Amino acid sequence: MTGTTRSSAGLDPRRRRLLFRAWHRGTREMDLLMGRFADALLPEMSEEEVDAFELLIEIEDPDILYWVNSGNAPAPFDTPMFQRFRRFHLSGEGLPEI
Repeated sequence: MTGTTRSSAGLDPRRRRLLFRAWHRGTREMDLLMGRFADALLPEMSEEEVDAFELLIEIEDPDILYWVNSGNAPAPFDTPMFQRFRRFHLSGEGLPEI
Protein backbone atom coordinates (compact mmCIF):
# COMPACT_ATOMS: atom_id res chain seq x y z
CA MET A 1 0.00 0.00 0.00
CA THR A 2 1.41 3.37 -0.98
CA GLY A 3 -0.81 5.81 0.87
CA THR A 4 -1.89 7.64 -2.26
CA THR A 5 -5.41 8.99 -2.36
CA ARG A 6 -5.34 9.76 -6.07
CA SER A 7 -5.78 7.41 -8.97
CA SER A 8 -3.46 7.84 -11.90
CA ALA A 9 -6.42 7.36 -14.25
CA GLY A 10 -6.85 10.42 -16.41
CA LEU A 11 -3.25 11.57 -15.99
CA ASP A 12 -0.89 11.74 -18.94
CA PRO A 13 1.99 9.21 -18.92
CA ARG A 14 4.52 11.73 -17.61
CA ARG A 15 2.36 12.69 -14.61
CA ARG A 16 1.50 9.03 -13.94
CA ARG A 17 5.20 8.21 -13.78
CA LEU A 18 5.88 11.16 -11.47
CA LEU A 19 2.99 10.24 -9.19
CA PHE A 20 4.36 6.70 -8.87
CA ARG A 21 7.88 7.97 -8.22
CA ALA A 22 6.62 10.44 -5.61
CA TRP A 23 5.09 7.58 -3.62
CA HIS A 24 8.08 5.23 -4.08
CA ARG A 25 11.04 7.32 -2.93
CA GLY A 26 12.77 4.76 -0.75
CA THR A 27 12.06 6.23 2.67
CA ARG A 28 8.57 6.28 4.11
CA GLU A 29 8.97 9.86 5.32
CA MET A 30 9.73 11.13 1.83
CA ASP A 31 7.02 8.92 0.30
CA LEU A 32 4.55 10.76 2.51
CA LEU A 33 5.94 14.24 1.86
CA MET A 34 6.46 13.92 -1.87
CA GLY A 35 3.45 11.67 -2.47
CA ARG A 36 0.94 13.91 -0.74
CA PHE A 37 2.29 16.92 -2.59
CA ALA A 38 1.96 15.08 -5.90
CA ASP A 39 -1.54 13.83 -5.05
CA ALA A 40 -2.72 17.35 -4.31
CA LEU A 41 -1.00 19.40 -6.99
CA LEU A 42 0.46 17.33 -9.84
CA PRO A 43 -2.69 17.10 -11.98
CA GLU A 44 -3.06 20.90 -12.12
CA MET A 45 0.63 21.74 -12.61
CA SER A 46 1.67 23.51 -15.80
CA GLU A 47 4.29 21.84 -18.00
CA GLU A 48 6.93 24.22 -16.59
CA GLU A 49 5.93 23.24 -13.05
CA VAL A 50 6.09 19.55 -13.96
CA ASP A 51 9.61 20.18 -15.30
CA ALA A 52 10.55 21.76 -11.96
CA PHE A 53 8.92 18.91 -10.01
CA GLU A 54 10.91 16.37 -12.04
CA LEU A 55 14.11 18.12 -10.98
CA LEU A 56 12.99 18.23 -7.34
CA ILE A 57 12.12 14.54 -7.29
CA GLU A 58 15.68 13.67 -8.38
CA ILE A 59 17.21 15.13 -5.21
CA GLU A 60 18.25 12.62 -2.54
CA ASP A 61 15.80 12.08 0.33
CA PRO A 62 18.11 13.17 3.20
CA ASP A 63 18.88 16.45 1.43
CA ILE A 64 15.24 17.37 0.79
CA LEU A 65 14.23 16.38 4.32
CA TYR A 66 16.97 18.55 5.81
CA TRP A 67 16.14 21.51 3.56
CA VAL A 68 12.42 21.30 4.32
CA ASN A 69 13.08 21.27 8.06
CA SER A 70 15.86 23.86 8.10
CA GLY A 71 14.61 26.13 5.32
CA ASN A 72 18.16 26.34 4.00
CA ALA A 73 18.34 24.82 0.54
CA PRO A 74 21.49 25.65 -1.45
CA ALA A 75 21.04 28.28 -4.16
CA PRO A 76 20.64 25.97 -7.18
CA PHE A 77 17.94 23.99 -5.35
CA ASP A 78 16.11 26.86 -3.64
CA THR A 79 13.61 27.14 -6.47
CA PRO A 80 9.99 28.30 -6.53
CA MET A 81 8.96 24.61 -6.74
CA PHE A 82 11.00 23.73 -3.66
CA GLN A 83 9.51 26.68 -1.78
CA ARG A 84 6.01 25.58 -2.83
CA PHE A 85 6.77 22.04 -1.67
CA ARG A 86 8.08 23.34 1.66
CA ARG A 87 5.10 25.70 2.23
CA PHE A 88 2.69 22.87 1.40
CA HIS A 89 4.03 20.78 4.25
CA LEU A 90 4.68 23.55 6.76
CA SER A 91 1.15 24.88 6.27
CA GLY A 92 -0.37 21.52 7.15
CA GLU A 93 -1.91 21.01 3.69
CA GLY A 94 0.04 17.79 3.37
CA LEU A 95 -1.48 16.27 6.49
CA PRO A 96 -4.15 13.61 6.15
CA GLU A 97 -7.65 14.43 7.29
CA ILE A 98 -8.73 12.83 10.53
